[in-house]
Amino acid sequence: MVLEQEVNTAGRIRRVALASAIGTTIEWYDYFAYSTATALVFNKLFFPSLSPASGTLAAFATLGVGFVARPLGGIVWGHFGDRVGRKAMLVASLVLMGLATAGVGVLPTYHQAGVIAPVLLVVLRVLQGISAGGEWGGAALMAVEHAPEGKRGRYGSFSQIGVPAGLILAQLVFFLVNNSLSTEDFRSWGWRIPFLVSLVLVAVGLVIRLRVEESPVFAKLRSTGERSRLPIVEVLRARPKQVLAAAVSFIANTALGYIFFAYLLSYGTSVLKLSSTTMLVVVIVGSVVWLVSIVAAAIWSDSVGRKPVYLAGSVLLVVWSIPFFLLVDTAQPWLLIVAVVVLNVGLGATYGPQSALFSELFESRFRYSGSSFAYAVGAVLGGGFAPLIAAALQSSTGTSLSVSLYMVGVGVLSLLAVLAFPRKPLVPVTAE
Repeated sequence: MVLEQEVNTAGRIRRVALASAIGTTIEWYDYFAYSTATALVFNKLFFPSLSPASGTLAAFATLGVGFVARPLGGIVWGHFGDRVGRKAMLVASLVLMGLATAGVGVLPTYHQAGVIAPVLLVVLRVLQGISAGGEWGGAALMAVEHAPEGKRGRYGSFSQIGVPAGLILAQLVFFLVNNSLSTEDFRSWGWRIPFLVSLVLVAVGLVIRLRVEESPVFAKLRSTGERSRLPIVEVLRARPKQVLAAAVSFIANTALGYIFFAYLLSYGTSVLKLSSTTMLVVVIVGSVVWLVSIVAAAIWSDSVGRKPVYLAGSVLLVVWSIPFFLLVDTAQPWLLIVAVVVLNVGLGATYGPQSALFSELFESRFRYSGSSFAYAVGAVLGGGFAPLIAAALQSSTGTSLSVSLYMVGVGVLSLLAVLAFPRKPLVPVTAE
């Protein structure tokens, strides 16, 4: 009987982990489809009256708008995630993201509708941002709160790998569509296909998420009536230093991440004059390395602790920022691959243990709110406008060195925040 219960428990945990990975992959596919299209075509479709450089800046600005909305999503989803349940909010975030993404796929362009087209684009991007702001916390907690002691990093990584997996999926779809159509057809209607594919993916994700069980930690909170009435207020009063440290620690990861998979596409095609096919392949290779390093770093953190792994990754991001663009500027594909491979090892080390680390900073009654809000604020301060800042720096200075120095600056900032993390878990992840 005991053995049977252990087998059933292990099976349940694996189902939750798989659901977390697949659900976040679909969610982030939607989010990154927008990023990819921004780098490749949105400047021409929605801002054609601007110069190429100004159009690129305007397109990246719409990318950043989605990040501004993420703290709102973190607060709203965090509140109901701590009050109603993790599972319900994960389903809601997936539906909202899917509808917003499909909406982008049917938008009229500037030539078809005038100024209303970029306005609607911004509205849909805001909805994506609200969804993304609430998605991560729920997926992370579902995985970590189901995980057995000593394996929270490993199981928490399933929510993390959804990010590079979603990026890889988005890049592959764009790669296939881009290489199956002429340049004219791709810019005319082919760019819509990756967004409309979202409807199918969301349907698959909903079936999977609806079948998983609620987090046992939240189930216990609900049964004992110990849920927080205003979780975002309570977490900011009880754990303000932890919220701040968690948010700042994420700035470098998300800033350098978006420079890698959003700005680099634009930089490679517009400045280095490399083909979009070449740049998509480079980003896909880097994303695969990112995924593998996330899992490796998360498992490593179960052995040595979250903080040492974070520190190693943070240092790597700082020291590699200048060599990164020195290699990229050679315009040699194999050197570009070397640049993104090393960068993504650093990104993986500062992302793999994140689900477990953030969960271990906050008590369960306000864990969703604390984790989601910190994650969303870090994303705004880091990745929200990183491609826009990078494009503006390169355009105004004429050199990528200015972008590298920006990367060093945010890297050092996050490194200092990581030093403030506790060496061991601050609170137990199980229901207190």
